[in-house]
Amino acid sequence: MTRTTTYPTQAVVLAGGQGSRLRPYTDDRPKPMVEIPGTGTPIIGHQLSWLAAEGVTDAVISCGHLAGVLQEWLDTADLPLRVTTVVESEPLGRGGGLKYAAAHLPDPGSPWYATNGDIWTRFSLQDMAAFHHERDAVATLALARPRIPWGAVETDTFGHITDFIESPPSPYLINAGVYVFSAAFTALLPDQGDHERTTFPRLARERRLAGFPLPQGAYWRAIDTAKDLSEAAKELAAARG
Repeated sequence: MTRTTTYPTQAVVLAGGQGSRLRPYTDDRPKPMVEIPGTGTPIIGHQLSWLAAEGVTDAVISCGHLAGVLQEWLDTADLPLRVTTVVESEPLGRGGGLKYAAAHLPDPGSPWYATNGDIWTRFSLQDMAAFHHERDAVATLALARPRIPWGAVETDTFGHITDFIESPPSPYLINAGVYVFSAAFTALLPDQGDHERTTFPRLARERRLAGFPLPQGAYWRAIDTAKDLSEAAKELAAARG
């Protein structure tokens, strides 16, 4: 008998980072509240619109650095889904913070998405959820192949340079900061600490951790520096043009 895929309708957004590499933009606001130039919308606004378009009706936002600025924006914004914010009373680490936020999801017995608050991307979350379901995974990570920021040089076996390639794709896949989790995943998270050093390696050893490569042509960018902001603005302008 074929099981029907249940697409998640709830998500956690991890928005507590300080964004020190984005200063001075983050001197007076948390990283997800930084605007992509030319859009008039902070990163978190783009994320919530994307989640809503993918069928998410409820999001829990885990706040930290300058949480009040983010909460004030959420209170006044015209949001496309229901949003709850949580703030850790003490630092719990990435895994503990994720577990704390997940405890506030409206349906703890159902699967859920999670995304880092500094990711700007567009691809089908429902396709990713179907991939997760087909592999009977407990957790699935989106995998990106970002471009190397330097020019690459190709050589032949004798050492002659044969070509120059500007910003080629990385030969390695990386964690894209977007996830699908089964309901059972929450209990496997540490109360404090980093799940990427504990829970993920354990699931990988048990072959219960899956990796979903982003589709060819899907847009993905982590907003870590001022250069990322300007590059994202250029890419958006090119897409609109």
